[in-house]
Amino acid sequence: MFGVFRKNKPVKIRSCSGNRKFGVAAKNVNELLHKGCSFFQLPLSGAFLCLYADGTRVTEEYFQTLPDNTELVLLSRDQTWSGGVVYDIGQLLNTGLHGDELSQAAKRLLSDEQSPKRRKILTDLLLNLEERSELESRKEDEGWFKGIDARFKTKSSYMKFNCEGRMRGCMREVLDATRTVASENARAECLKASERLVEMLKSARYNGCYFDRMENGPDRLCTREGWFTCQGSFDRDKCLSLHSINPYGSRESRVVFSTWNLDHRIEKKRAVIPTLMDALQNRESTDINLTYFYRLLFTRENLKLVHIVCHKKGAHNLTCDDEQVFIKKDGGKRRRRQ
Repeated sequence: MFGVFRKNKPVKIRSCSGNRKFGVAAKNVNELLHKGCSFFQLPLSGAFLCLYADGTRVTEEYFQTLPDNTELVLLSRDQTWSGGVVYDIGQLLNTGLHGDELSQAAKRLLSDEQSPKRRKILTDLLLNLEERSELESRKEDEGWFKGIDARFKTKSSYMKFNCEGRMRGCMREVLDATRTVASENARAECLKASERLVEMLKSARYNGCYFDRMENGPDRLCTREGWFTCQGSFDRDKCLSLHSINPYGSRESRVVFSTWNLDHRIEKKRAVIPTLMDALQNRESTDINLTYFYRLLFTRENLKLVHIVCHKKGAHNLTCDDEQVFIKKDGGKRRRRQ
């Protein structure tokens, strides 16, 4: 009985530590291991092959399905391979190149890459390599300001304005809610409360300091270099995915940062605003602890900066504290009336 005839399959093979790859043809994995170990002077015992792209171990059956010229890595018993992109980036960062030279090297890697996942990783790396966060003025980094009104002369002034805009948007939601109150008297008290909240926001300069890297106070959400870190979903103490971004670094990062959210732990639309509107029914706005509502709506006491992936859209099931809602006119707290 004749055995199954197998033609030589051409592949490209490299060692775990070398940059050079060589063409080798073999009928099966065993033959390829013998040739590879002889070529790289590695012990045959315990040696194995994996895909350069993602580290998948190559079995005999899998080997026969590989396209010609697939790139493989030959490993000794105790060696591991996390995937080509990890290796390439590590090699790239160890070259000693800086600035434009490093960016050009990353672009060359990207131009030869076909895998969508690996292209995404290399693209993100390239964006970080090309970031110009140390530059601040429009004159220094005009590309960063593309599409931004000419009145903004520095990155920090625009980022501060961006945060102020988010706070104004939140305030508009409060004002919109007052227009839905049926009772004319209650609606009037809601408007008074809203006007007081606006004054409190103005006094705090709309909390634009949260996004302003030039801010000296403790409320700044970024580093001096402009890096923001996701604070994790409302029900976690930190971001498990370690999301971070520097919108000061490039126009692309600035645009992506617009998808990050200032998320209310106690929800704005489901809890805070409805509780405020309800509290003002048949009561004067001066009886309401507006400082409490201000903190819930506009401060880091109830806000978390989160990457869009960490922004959970479902109900948070957190409620306002009844003890905090009402105050006596002399400043003392009293329980909410049922």
